[in-house]
This record gives sequence, C-alpha cells and structure tokens, in this order.
Amino acid sequence: MLFGYLIRKLRFLTSYRNIQHQSGNSANEETKVEKQNEIKIQKSLHENLKNLKNILCDSQDLNVHSIRFGSESQFSAAIVFFDGMIDNPTLTDGILRPLMLWGMGKKEDPDDTDLLNILEQEVVCASTVTKEEALSELAAGCLCGETVLLVDGCMGGLVINTKGWEKRSVTEPASETVVRGPREGFTENLRTNTSLIRRKIRNGQLKLEQLKVGEKTQTTVCLMYLEGVANPKIVEEVQYRISQLDVESILESGYIEEYIEDAPFSPFSTVDYSEKPDVVAARILEGRIAIVVDGTPFVLTVPMLFIESFQTAEDYYVRPMYASLLRIIRFIAYFITVFAPAVYIALNSFHHELIPTTLLFTFAKAREGTPFPVFVEALIMIFAFEILREAGVRLPRPVGQAISIVGALIMGDAAVSAGIVGAPMVITIAITAVAGFLVPSQTDSGSMLRVVMMIPAAVLGLYGVAFGFLGMLVHLASLESFGVPYFDSFSNTRDMQDTLIRAPLWAMTRRPKGIARGDMTRGHFFIPPLRPFASDKHQEDDAQEGGES
Repeated sequence: MLFGYLIRKLRFLTSYRNIQHQSGNSANEETKVEKQNEIKIQKSLHENLKNLKNILCDSQDLNVHSIRFGSESQFSAAIVFFDGMIDNPTLTDGILRPLMLWGMGKKEDPDDTDLLNILEQEVVCASTVTKEEALSELAAGCLCGETVLLVDGCMGGLVINTKGWEKRSVTEPASETVVRGPREGFTENLRTNTSLIRRKIRNGQLKLEQLKVGEKTQTTVCLMYLEGVANPKIVEEVQYRISQLDVESILESGYIEEYIEDAPFSPFSTVDYSEKPDVVAARILEGRIAIVVDGTPFVLTVPMLFIESFQTAEDYYVRPMYASLLRIIRFIAYFITVFAPAVYIALNSFHHELIPTTLLFTFAKAREGTPFPVFVEALIMIFAFEILREAGVRLPRPVGQAISIVGALIMGDAAVSAGIVGAPMVITIAITAVAGFLVPSQTDSGSMLRVVMMIPAAVLGLYGVAFGFLGMLVHLASLESFGVPYFDSFSNTRDMQDTLIRAPLWAMTRRPKGIARGDMTRGHFFIPPLRPFASDKHQEDDAQEGGES
C-alpha cells in the first residue's frame, strides 16, 4: 500500500514538472510574440495619444494635458499621467515651468531628432528621466506613478519620475512590540522600506536587485543581500524561484512566500518574515536574503532556521543571561502548547499510576458527571478557544479584547457549571493557549500540532505521545530552506552560541556556517575591561596627594 502511494506520488510530481516545463515554454513563446507585435511610437502626437489611451483603456483618471512650447510656441506636446499618483508641485516646477520658459530669447530651435535629448538633458528637472521608444514602456511608466511627455514629430517619449501618492508614516509595528529597541517599522511603500534597511547597513556591499512579478499587478519585488557575505547559490536559487513565477497578481508578501517555500504541506514555515528594519538588517548581516515586496510592511527573509522562531529583536538588546532565560522559557512554552493536552489525555485515560493520589482524586471528582471522554472534552475546549481567538483578531480592537476576555470567562465557567467539561481541562487548555502566544511565529504550527498529538495520545497513551514527538523531530530534521537544513544551527558547535542560549555579543565572532559564505568574520573576540572600583581609585588619588604634600 505504501509502495503504491509512493509510485502515485512520483507520477504526480513528474507530470506536474512536465506541465510546468510546457507552460514555461508557452509563456516564453507568448512573450516573443508580444515583443514582435509591440506598438512603436509614431511621429504623430495624435496617433501616439490614441494608442496610449487604448492601452490604458482610456480610464477616467487618466489625465492628458496638451501644451505648446518653444521660442514661438511651435512645438506641440502632451503630458500624460494618472490622477492621484503624482506629486503636483514636481509636475509644475520640474516639467511645466521649465518647458514654458525654455526657448525664450533663442533665435534658432533644435531639430525634431535632437529635441527629446535636449529636453531630457537640459530642460526637465527631475530625479530620473528616461527615453523610451515603445508605447508599452510608456504605459508601464504611467501605471507606476510617473509622467509621460510626448512631443509631436519625435519618435519617442520621456518617462519622468513624479511619484507622489499618499503613504503611511513610519510607526511602531503592532505585531512585534519591544520594551527596549527601535520603534520604527516597515510601511507599504517599497522605497521607504529599502531606505530603512540602508540606514541600518551603510555599506556599499548591500546589493539590491529589482524584479517585476504579476501579469496584472506588475508588483515590484526587491532582493537585498550583502555581496560577499550571502551564499551565491542561495541568491541564484531565490532569483530563479521568483523569476519563474507565472501568476496574475502579487498583493502581499504572503503570495511570494507560498510560491517559493520548500515544504508547502508542512505545518512549519521555511520562509521567515518581520516588520522591523533592525531584525531584517541583522539577518542580512548574517548572510540571509531579504525579499521586499511593494505594498506590504512584512519583509521576507531566507533561508529560515527553526531556531529563528524563538529569537526576538530584544534578545540582543538586553543582558545575555536574561535573554538566555527568556529563550529557555519560550522553548518550554512551545512544548507546553503542543504536548500539554496530549499528556493530560494520556495520563487521565491510561496512566493513572503516574498521577499523585491526591491529584488523581481531584481529577476524578472534577470529571464526575461529565458525559464526554477526555479527548472529546479537549476538542470542545480547543475549538471554543480558536473561535474566541479568531473573533478577537477580526473584530475592532476594543470590541475584540472585550469579546476575548468576557467570552473566555463566561464560556469556561458555564461549561464547568453545566458539567460539559471538567475544571482541570479548562485550566490545561488555558495554559496551552497562553503558552502558544510566547512564540508568535509558530502559533499556526502549534495550533495544528496540538490536535495531531492528541490523537495518538487518546489511542496509545504516553507511547503515542512519544511516537508523535519522534515523528515531529524526524519531519523537522528532513526540512530544508533553500538548501540549508532546518536544524543547521544545532549541528554546528560554533552556531550553538546563539540557539538555546545567547552568548555575549563580544563572543559571537563568526557568522552562521550554513548560511553565509565568503566573509565569515563579524567581530573579534575580546573580554570587556574590568575597571577598578571608584573607592579604590579615590584611595589611590588620596595616597598620591599625601605623597606630594
């Protein structure tokens, strides 16, 4: 039976790859045909405007502003842009006013062949001005918030950077709050996000590569990594996976994550994300690649290791002993949120001898009169908790908090009073739920695995829990993230200094061996100087003053 399943799986994967290969070839052929049939710019301004409006469907927010300029107003031109996507002062001061003032007092005017070059190099005042000869490129510029300048008689057009749409200011991210550390977070603007990272890493080796993904949305995706530190093979793999995406739209970084992750059917994510520039900068400095997607404040980082889920930005801003203690607590909390319901079911169903007698009598008294087995009780309480948690997340913040707190208290007390579940089960699920919030990035896996672990516990007791734990370890050990083992930080002795415990920063001198390549040194080992106490120093000063007197 297992052999037949593997054969069917292999056939499915083979046919899927063939379909992908055929679709890739057909996409390349379609691209070649589109390039051959691309509409070129004509000399007639009227024809160019007509074709450009057809490409942009003559939308009502498309503005076409006709102007005349030159020493005798002999040149006809048109400025094309989308309303609400440009900066009006830049349009006025950088394009319209220079065009109106240009040519005054001149006796001779340039030919049509040199006119666009002169306008590009001498007249238009903007950060970037590019000359294009295809209407598709001009249309793409308009869709990106740029202004297009078309001149009658010229075989080309100018794409002028006048972007100026509304954007959210840099604020503290709500998903990654800290007591100590930077309060700034990413926004939905791509250039704001890349600039926040560059402010953290002021090094010329920080490289940025830009891609366009999505047939309809044409979303800008940027790869940021340190040249000479990041593994070139991982960089090539990330570029390949993103460049091969043949999708209609990319609206959030979660789209990219789902398309490029290594294990799409695993409960554990192999692509990490963050909303804080300092976290992303620290990962880039370790050799990872950041994937910045326009329109979302969440930046992806690859490759991802399992230990990253238990690390926070604040671990590196507080003392190492306290940070290590917090990490150990997070590990314990994750084990509680996954295995606490399963262990409770196993002990109450199969292993009464392992429970102290007094506590066993308490459990028996609490479950007296309950109509359901322990496994069904746990399912009911977990299902009720997930409903309350989802309601608290989706409702407005003041209402959601009230629903979560009041709903949990009322439902828990009512369930115990009605005899549907026992009080120990309510306590167990409450501890399980609270412990799951200590590791936010593994909340999804914890919610699924706690139910999965309950099934073998209800059938085999603690033996089932042990088998489930071994199965989870085997699965985690088999995972990879862009060619890097998921447990890579536990396999190298040097990387153990930043896993379960956090060594002092002056002792972490090397980058992770499985991630970085090239420049592996990030610091030199040294012991902080131990200065004499102030009282000893005062005594020495007094002795010197006494000797001088």
